[in-house]
Amino acid sequence: MARWLRSLRASSLALLIRARVAEFLREPEAIFWMFVFPILLSSALAVAFRDQPAEPVRVSVEEGAGAEPRRAALEASGQVVPRVVPRAQAQQELRTGKVALVVLATDPPTYWFDPARPESRLARLEVDQALQRAAGRADAFRPAALEVTEAERGSRYVDFLVPGLLGMNVMLTGIWGIGFAIVQQRMGKLLKLFVASPMPRWQLLASHLGARLVFLALEVVALLLFAVLVLGVPIAGSLAALALVAVVGALSFVGVGLLIAARPRTLEGISGLGNLVTFPMWICSGVFFSADRFPDAIQPFVQALPLTALNDALRGVMLEGAPLAAIAPELALLAVWGVATFALALKLFRWE
Repeated sequence: MARWLRSLRASSLALLIRARVAEFLREPEAIFWMFVFPILLSSALAVAFRDQPAEPVRVSVEEGAGAEPRRAALEASGQVVPRVVPRAQAQQELRTGKVALVVLATDPPTYWFDPARPESRLARLEVDQALQRAAGRADAFRPAALEVTEAERGSRYVDFLVPGLLGMNVMLTGIWGIGFAIVQQRMGKLLKLFVASPMPRWQLLASHLGARLVFLALEVVALLLFAVLVLGVPIAGSLAALALVAVVGALSFVGVGLLIAARPRTLEGISGLGNLVTFPMWICSGVFFSADRFPDAIQPFVQALPLTALNDALRGVMLEGAPLAAIAPELALLAVWGVATFALALKLFRWE
């Protein structure tokens, strides 16, 4: 009898996962937003950001002789925010989009930047003007330029952008896919019917999680193949580490999706809660630009967001080849979000 009950539970979970997958495939618009939209968005932004005007941004000055006078001259211009750092740190900040340009410790100075980023081109003009003025006359020297090229994959804006789009897609499919599916079942009285069956309630929620993992594999592979083969985005770290980050991130956002879907009874209700949760992460979590650009006063809030942790971990693996130990804090934060929201969702869940 006990063996029969265990087999019934296992088979019911498998059937529920299959039902969730089949239900999703009946919605063409959902397939578009999961697979086609992130590819179109990455293509459009990769092209659009080459030509759009940019605002003044931060620059790094390499440590060495003359670094402090150069920093002072740049700061006096009022157009850039300079900081003196070692060369390795400057290279890292340029790669991750935290600065738009690096002034190398050469004489005359060398400007290291990515010409595909509009803020880098603007920063080059502002930096050169400030240093020329500090030298006492216009065009006192002819600076050298060191541009980020295709051979230096991992330092371009599109390389920074793709992991952010991947993280954003994982967030949206986890929250919106789970939220709308559950509310639709609640509106159609399906949850009430499932509760009346001999199946444990947790299996119904776990089936949504399993279905999300099925689609996660498809959407991550589709976006990464396009990014690597068409855009030339590198994957410096291991694929196993990248897969682990994606899975942990997906589980985290599935928990968030279950939580916001725990009580609403209408699509309008879940839509409002979904926008309330996802909008701050769209803006603050470093999808399109580095989260470090926000003021220090709100950095604790920004760094506590699950999408910030997911994007940082994805960029660490893809662009820097970071091992799991290096991204352990981000994975831990995602795990805390997933466990806490899933447990709270089980406690608050409305089955009718």
